Amino acid sequence: MNRCFKKCTVASVLIQVVLLSACSSRTTVERVEPDQVMDLSGNWNDTDSRLVADEMIRDASSMPWSRRFMEANAGRRPVVVVGRVANKSAEHINTRTFIQDIVNSFLRTETARVVSSQDQREQVRDERWDQQNFASPETRARLQEELGANFMLLGEINTIFDREGGREVKYYQVDLNLTDLETSELVWVGQKRIKKFVRR
Repeated sequence: MNRCFKKCTVASVLIQVVLLSACSSRTTVERVEPDQVMDLSGNWNDTDSRLVADEMIRDASSMPWSRRFMEANAGRRPVVVVGRVANKSAEHINTRTFIQDIVNSFLRTETARVVSSQDQREQVRDERWDQQNFASPETRARLQEELGANFMLLGEINTIFDREGGREVKYYQVDLNLTDLETSELVWVGQKRIKKFVRR
């Protein structure tokens, strides 16, 4: 009887401990401003993406490729298509958000006009063809009126990580190349480096 009572008491205490620990580890959520810098793990994040894109496009805007193109084409702004940015790093990086940050930077600075990516163009073309059959003649989008790109932006993200105990150095290098689509000439090469020291 005494042994059974002890077992029941121990089991009861263990259950209470588990329940209390479960209650104390509830998830809390706090809303913050989207542009607020928050480095939790030291990994590539939204702040890195936005800052690198803005700095790269500022650098591209300061180079003579755009001015030379406008001088040779009666003041017409160059047209850029942003292609693939390959993630060759050791961690998962969503390059789509980085590509969108680059597109936004181009549009904000008005350095160049930007056309849709290859995937996006396929959807636009499907819609255009659909309109030929179903939209009224005065509202349908015309065929063969796309804006052709003069330049293509391609790039890659690489990393080097160095770890020792609870310390880690994370080095990111982003390389972007702007190529003349007609001549394959590189008209601008951009490089941005980020280095983070993380203690755990």
